[in-house]
Amino acid sequence: MNLEGIRHLVECHCILPQFRNRNPAVYHKFVVFSIVEDDSVKPKLAQCNNCGIVHRVTDLCKSEIVHGVEEGNSIRKIDDIKVSLPQKITDFLSQQKYDVTIWEFVEFLLDNHKESEIVLSKDQQGDITQVKILHVKSDGTFKVKSETRQDELEVE
Repeated sequence: MNLEGIRHLVECHCILPQFRNRNPAVYHKFVVFSIVEDDSVKPKLAQCNNCGIVHRVTDLCKSEIVHGVEEGNSIRKIDDIKVSLPQKITDFLSQQKYDVTIWEFVEFLLDNHKESEIVLSKDQQGDITQVKILHVKSDGTFKVKSETRQDELEVE
């Protein structure tokens, strides 16, 4: 059994105020965390962070709106995840106010004794990109690092 965790975007049917008058419509996209088991995404419910509509995530970057579910009480929140994580990582994640997908990813890595890097933020200035990364080690320890990379555009 091959388990992997991934953060990806799904599209809602709502439109952010700044895009209301665009034609064609620009629908809001939000980040979800999914578990991929043997090349198949485990279905889950996720709630749009703009309009609150509940989606059933069916594949990477694919979801469908769930009708008849208004609150999404069964959808895990940060407080639900906090209880299963070590204090040091909960302090860090809480202090930085990261979204629930980061928390889910960290929990997945720790529960499955996996090592991975999670991009926490990215700033771009011209052709230079600075990335803040959370490196979660398989032994449960973690390290925050920052990397700068030179982005080059190929001109043909």
